Amino acid sequence: MKNIITQFSRLFVGVLFIISGLIKLNDPVGFSYKLAEYFSEPVFNMPFLEPFALGLAIFLVILEVVLGVMLLVGYRATMTIWALLLLIVFFTFLTFYSAYFNVVKDCGCFGDALHLTPWESFTKDIVLLFFILILFFNQRLIKPLFSTPKTNFAVYVSVVLCSLMAVWVLNHNPIKDFRPYKVGSNIEKGMEIPEGAPKSVVEMIFIYKVNGVDKEFTEKDLMNIPEGATFVDRKDKVISEGYVPPIHDFTMTKDDSDYKEELLKEPKLLVFVTYDLTKSEPAGMKKLAKVTADAKAKGYKVIAMTASGADEIAKAKKEYNLNVDFYFCDATTLKTIERANPSIVVIQKGTVVQKLHYNDVDDLKLSDVAYSL
Repeated sequence: MKNIITQFSRLFVGVLFIISGLIKLNDPVGFSYKLAEYFSEPVFNMPFLEPFALGLAIFLVILEVVLGVMLLVGYRATMTIWALLLLIVFFTFLTFYSAYFNVVKDCGCFGDALHLTPWESFTKDIVLLFFILILFFNQRLIKPLFSTPKTNFAVYVSVVLCSLMAVWVLNHNPIKDFRPYKVGSNIEKGMEIPEGAPKSVVEMIFIYKVNGVDKEFTEKDLMNIPEGATFVDRKDKVISEGYVPPIHDFTMTKDDSDYKEELLKEPKLLVFVTYDLTKSEPAGMKKLAKVTADAKAKGYKVIAMTASGADEIAKAKKEYNLNVDFYFCDATTLKTIERANPSIVVIQKGTVVQKLHYNDVDDLKLSDVAYSL
């Protein structure tokens, strides 16, 4: 019985680590955004680590996959199980911290393929910790599946394949797009809230300075505010969160007006997405002028979307000879639409019909997508 439980734990943990790692390896840039969120001031206040988020993300996801393979094939069982235990203890701490202090809404454990609440993520890690502890106390039952050369070969191949996959997705789009802006998605429909969907319950909290100390009062407590107290601020406390549509915070703002309804009706719209012009790849930006000319010649309306300010926009238009209008959109939303900076998105009447990394400009097929709906 002990051996059966141990082998089940081995299979369960190994497969789950491989699946979780591969999903994140499919989109390491997205996972790096999640790590940067953990490093940010409101969470662990380690902004000095943010520049290393992408490198750390790639290392962690490859490690996750390879450890899963190592466990399944029985490669150096003691070392593998110790590494799994340390890793799951670290992840359990992160998810508990996120859940208890409500600072990170989604741990990113399964990328955009499966969103878990903070407490669901913590529960998942507790379950994994339980099975890894079974492996830890029964290490002698973990035997190699193959001979030593074959076992070593399987591990080395997994490292090489994961590294090649990382290089590929960093220089192109994710192999599988799980985001709400994937090809075939209609942006307007993604913003709709179904009839009867639960609404958020929000409580207004008023902050007053009482005897030099900031104190919070609910709306029903306002009559009991001490004399001499001065108003400081007001904030909304979410009691229970309602339905959040897959696509939200999407804007196409210019001169304080949002043009998304008008632009999403365009039958031939080509969009350059660059969330931060100061961080955009020069080699990619240099390709956009030619794309603009080709697209306009075929009747496309060409625009750009960014979260950068007017000065950065003016500088980029001059430096890269971009004769397009720039529309503002939240940086997080733009990072969700496309990972590359810049990237190209073709939209037809609100539906995404093509998405390209700047390295794949030659694959742009404007004539093929026009009026295909």
